[in-house]
Amino acid sequence: MPAVTVENPLTLPRVAASADAVARPVLGITTAPSGFEGEGFPVRRAFAGIHYRHLDPFIMMDQMGEVEYAPGEPKGTPWHPHRGFETVTYIIDGIFDHQDSQGGGGTITNGDTQWMTAGSGLLHIEAPPESLVMSGGLFHGLQLWVNLPAKDKMMAPRYQDIRGGSVQLLTSPDGGALLRVIAGELDGHAGPGITHTPITMVHATLAPGAEITLPWREDFNGLAYVLAGRGAVGADRRPIRMGQTAVFGAGGSLTVRADEKQDSNTPDLEVVLLGGQPIREPMAHYGPFVMNTQDELMQAFEDFQKGRLGTVPAVHGMTEAGPQD
Repeated sequence: MPAVTVENPLTLPRVAASADAVARPVLGITTAPSGFEGEGFPVRRAFAGIHYRHLDPFIMMDQMGEVEYAPGEPKGTPWHPHRGFETVTYIIDGIFDHQDSQGGGGTITNGDTQWMTAGSGLLHIEAPPESLVMSGGLFHGLQLWVNLPAKDKMMAPRYQDIRGGSVQLLTSPDGGALLRVIAGELDGHAGPGITHTPITMVHATLAPGAEITLPWREDFNGLAYVLAGRGAVGADRRPIRMGQTAVFGAGGSLTVRADEKQDSNTPDLEVVLLGGQPIREPMAHYGPFVMNTQDELMQAFEDFQKGRLGTVPAVHGMTEAGPQD
């Protein structure tokens, strides 16, 4: 799980919650069910079973992989529409190409993040490059959906390609954790991702036995999803393991600890920490559209069906109909 790393974390800025910060309690821990997405790549549905009042402004998150593909096996998604929210695709291992109906797109690889603001709508595709399909290889990533407030739902689509080398790297006071701030800020240290809805997104790696107690904005919610390894969350050290999400209650700090012993194939605890300012607006969500009302949702489907979200371009000899001569 390379993402972005450093040889000596003690060279990085150190962060810790103040001693008088109120610790956030753990309200619950859920286990993500497994399934398949797109053309058949394996995912864990990180937020399944969590009430939206604890997620807002986040909508859903899938852990894609971790999977070792044989030659010819790598899969992606077919062309699909989006409107009314942002998709955040974080590639930990492997490589992915993305493209949209407005000519945007690019390639993201180890530690990169592609932040797509769908806004008023577009068509989108994500797929492994031909070289990965031919060779096979390791693939592991996350896709997070972040809601947009009503005033921004019909804004013009926008991309941010966040390279792994641009994330803000921090550590704990003893150097036992590496914190990658992808978006938002942590203790005054800002990540590169620009968000319409105020959020914080951090990928933390904790060495066996390491513990972090981080300052957390009191007006944000708090979530921790375990990508790999085993550990504990909260001041009372509730056990948590790979594929589980912890929901934190109110307070000014949150705590995560790695178990002293980890599995041989996952030497550290890998966890994604998320916080956001709740939008607290009605939400109408169906498939690839996230709006405020059922009427807006029906309009999104109509606009898609009538081609108003764009048409699939012919690129590299491919169209929606398949290979072209």
